[in-house]
Amino acid sequence: MFWYEEEIKGLERQRLKQTEQPATLFYGSSSIRLWNSLDTDLAAFKPANLGFGGSTLAACSWFFNRVVAPYDAQSIVIYAGDNDLGDGRHPEEVFIFFQQLVHQINDRFGNIPCYYVSIKPSIARWSLKEILKYTNNIIENEIIRHDNNWKFINIYNQMLNKDGYPEKEYFQADGLHLSPKGYALWKQIISARLSESFHTELI
Repeated sequence: MFWYEEEIKGLERQRLKQTEQPATLFYGSSSIRLWNSLDTDLAAFKPANLGFGGSTLAACSWFFNRVVAPYDAQSIVIYAGDNDLGDGRHPEEVFIFFQQLVHQINDRFGNIPCYYVSIKPSIARWSLKEILKYTNNIIENEIIRHDNNWKFINIYNQMLNKDGYPEKEYFQADGLHLSPKGYALWKQIISARLSESFHTELI
């Protein structure tokens, strides 16, 4: 995990510089880190961007105590798992890291609203589509089975075009990272989900 160190140290410095306590922590990979308009897009939820490039669910669990635990969060949004699969991990491994992160969050923060954003259907990783869908499915089923403070946010289906292929306008030229239109879609989907029951006191 040493290759993440500089970004993790940057996130630690970011927390020390903050003058206001954020309400909603956005934690995960570069799809979070590169969301440069997050503060304004989801301002109603008082967000903090805790993304770090190349992050896996394994790394999110590893760095949890340094990056997330020091905050007094009212809710948490997770996007990770994409890079785990891209690195060759099996869906079952990703699922285990998800479970581990869930336990860490619940132990630290209790029964606060938490959200897992589904792995996106990127052009660059379209050859992994069946693995992506399977991973999303087992995580969603786990969340449904427990029926507690965790909710699943499905962005996968809405990022596909009418032919069932990832919509090009939602991605940068690399076919992996989100374009401004991609983030506009995420803003719409995620804000609608967060605006449901748990967040009425924040908006």
